[in-house]
Amino acid sequence: MPSYDFALILSRPLYEDELDPLFDRTHGAVTVSIISEPEHAERPGNASCSWPGATLAAAIMDVVGHVEESAPGLHVLQVEADPLLTIRDIAERVGRSLDSVRHAITGARGATGFPSSEMSTAGHRLWRWSKVAAWYGLDDPQLVEAKPTVQAINGWLALRDVVPDVAPAPEEVTSALSLVIPHVA
Repeated sequence: MPSYDFALILSRPLYEDELDPLFDRTHGAVTVSIISEPEHAERPGNASCSWPGATLAAAIMDVVGHVEESAPGLHVLQVEADPLLTIRDIAERVGRSLDSVRHAITGARGATGFPSSEMSTAGHRLWRWSKVAAWYGLDDPQLVEAKPTVQAINGWLALRDVVPDVAPAPEEVTSALSLVIPHVA
């Protein structure tokens, strides 16, 4: 069974005392933002996930359930499955040295036109994996599955928040997506 990497945007960060139930449900495989002071609860939280599943949709829905069950009043607002990567992450994924990736970014050697970084955090620039994979000419089957899956699940999350009585059950969403979206075998 493949393991999928994705991120969840949460309605708020978790409090430290909410970590044990989440750890028990996810065996520590989900990394979340935590806070110790309630005055910061208005900020969204996030969870970085690496989770096995028959499909990306199954993995996401499984983690959504675990995260929301771990803390009362916590809701997943959005899913992101096209990760932002550091230079080191890119080097690992494309099987090249750090210097080789640095040269690609600056155009010092070989082809030019490396994708622009999406953002900078803590002094590190981050690049969108789908753009980097395309630049290197790599076919990542999980990216093929990611775009429509995330679009559908984000639609479901929005519907669930606005009209909860109409939103289908998570299992119905996963089942429907497995019929129409190619997945990694």
